[in-house]
Amino acid sequence: MSAVEGAVDPVTLDIDRIRSDFPVLRREVNGRPLVYLDSAASAQKPQAVIDAELGCYSRYYANVHRGVHTLSQEATTAFEGARDQAKAFLNAHSEREVVFVRGVTEAINLVAHSFVAPRLDPGDEILITHMEHHSNIVPWQLVCERTGAVLRVAPITDQGDVDLDAYRALIGPRTRFVSIVHVSNALGTVNPVEEMVAAARAAGVPVLLDGAQAAPHMAVDVRALDVDFYAFSGHKAYGPTGIGVLYGRYNHLAQMIPYQGGGDMIRRVSFEGTDYADPPARFEAGTPNIAGAIGLGAALEYIDAVGREAIAAREEALVARAAEAVAGVDGVRLIGEPQRRAGAVSFLMDDAHPNDVAMMLDEQGIAIRAGHHCAQPLMERFGVPATARASFGIYNTEAEIEALVTGLEKIRRLFA
Repeated sequence: MSAVEGAVDPVTLDIDRIRSDFPVLRREVNGRPLVYLDSAASAQKPQAVIDAELGCYSRYYANVHRGVHTLSQEATTAFEGARDQAKAFLNAHSEREVVFVRGVTEAINLVAHSFVAPRLDPGDEILITHMEHHSNIVPWQLVCERTGAVLRVAPITDQGDVDLDAYRALIGPRTRFVSIVHVSNALGTVNPVEEMVAAARAAGVPVLLDGAQAAPHMAVDVRALDVDFYAFSGHKAYGPTGIGVLYGRYNHLAQMIPYQGGGDMIRRVSFEGTDYADPPARFEAGTPNIAGAIGLGAALEYIDAVGREAIAAREEALVARAAEAVAGVDGVRLIGEPQRRAGAVSFLMDDAHPNDVAMMLDEQGIAIRAGHHCAQPLMERFGVPATARASFGIYNTEAEIEALVTGLEKIRRLFA
């Protein structure tokens, strides 16, 4: 069954129709219609995703890959169908390049420990940027502690863009791996990843892209990007929690050691030794998140049915409008004004802590995020402990931006 029966016109995007697909948007919070502006933390789920998970549990749930009975066969077909959906979503060469993980955090840890660490000598270098999420910092620190490698950090400008010249200069003879965010979760910066990947590839350095904030907002083509690894999380792409995708070039995956051992990642086990299964099974030890993967497949089908180019165009205009409107509130200043922005707008209000702003907006039914957004080094770069962040998804409207601005003006008057 299609995730979107009678899909919306990808040119005009019938937002009322899209919003009707998300049951939670019909509720009220504190007596006000819910305005959900926290999709960068986790996006809401369309009915198609809810139905897909419910259908698995209520009609054909069983463990996958291991049974000859009907339910197991049906569950396996749906589970592997979701892998095919992810392959098409990323334009990977083969479904064998799609590994199901819990999310981007696990994906980066898998690559760090199974691909990068065995190839490092003391003094070798791993390159990231100053705008990374903690999940793209801490795994590399752990690898460096274990191997004696060195973590290098490309600087960013006051506007929140990567300093491309400095980034290129940091790619040197000891650089062994580059891991960079596609879209910043804290600033909304869309990095020029095509140029960044090309610079690394020219030096023979493999690259991983953290696509957690990119996959829900724009088309991603791993072949066009010429990237070695790409990761995204299901829950930010309108899918379930606890499921995500790691794309890896098959020649890399085939050379990687397993990250975890157990059932379903083996070909043969004896007390003398174990033969590992081919990728992707090699990296999917134990019973997987069966219903989560099926729900993720439905989410990716939903995004494709709406149309990723149409989503990108509309959201780009919506976020630009939000940045302009928020910056126009007296006493509010944006943190980061990158050349290209997607998904999120971060800001501060004079005399009001971001937590106070978030709590007071919640009283008006408006959900935003306040804090360091798992990007403490980025906060330090801008000299702030935290920001308020409004982030957007496929279901947000211009009227909700107006509600946000009205809410901020009300808070400003109270603090003034």
